Amino acid sequence: MLAETFITAALFATSALAAPAPNPVQLMSRAPQPGVVIRQCAQPGMLALAYDDGPGQYTSRLVDILDAAGAKATFFMTGTLYGCIYNQAAAIKKAFASGHQLASHTWSHGHMNSFSAAQVASEMTKVETAFANLVGKKPRYMRPPFLETGNQVLPVLKSMGYKVITDDVDSGDWNRQTPAQSEAKFMQAGARGNGHIPLMHEVYQSTVEQLTPWLINWAKQNNLRLVTVAECLGDKNGMYQPQSFPVHQGPLSC
Repeated sequence: MLAETFITAALFATSALAAPAPNPVQLMSRAPQPGVVIRQCAQPGMLALAYDDGPGQYTSRLVDILDAAGAKATFFMTGTLYGCIYNQAAAIKKAFASGHQLASHTWSHGHMNSFSAAQVASEMTKVETAFANLVGKKPRYMRPPFLETGNQVLPVLKSMGYKVITDDVDSGDWNRQTPAQSEAKFMQAGARGNGHIPLMHEVYQSTVEQLTPWLINWAKQNNLRLVTVAECLGDKNGMYQPQSFPVHQGPLSC
């Protein structure tokens, strides 16, 4: 019996030695890298609801709809597109407190392909500052306006540590597509394979009140978890820069 125990232990030891150790380079390549365009989730069984162009008049309502369903989403926010970001402080803090991901959509929503490196950096820094003032965190994710990633855009974003998101399903809400037309695009894309990162906009009431509830039901019917973009990329704890910042309590403006 003792001999059998030693033999079994030896076999386990040999097996452990034979098992290849994880390759650090491979492990690194699985995580989203700064300055590299990412269009889709890194794993199946997920749907990363992602909304651009806020904060706006429907932000708080959208958070309520998502929270009621136990869903998480990502808000790619601008500084000045639909009014000053500081004027929507309550809605932004509400989204953050609910565990949704706050990310950057640049300060002015301009055409970044025409920007200098300094202008790209300024667009990002201003949004960072706003989020630090409002919730004490600076984002690590961004989606470029018009999905422009040419010229100086990616080199600057890489130097600033930003993970760059585009999309693999365009809802078309920005192009006057109806919710029904958007729904057809999701059904065509299907629920198999790695999860989708859609292009949607929280500034359209139909997207908030009609398309989002439909997507929540569609995800449930297809056993998809509704998660943040960071989580769908295996980076749940990497939504923000690691350090925290003092939250500014006084009046702020753009």
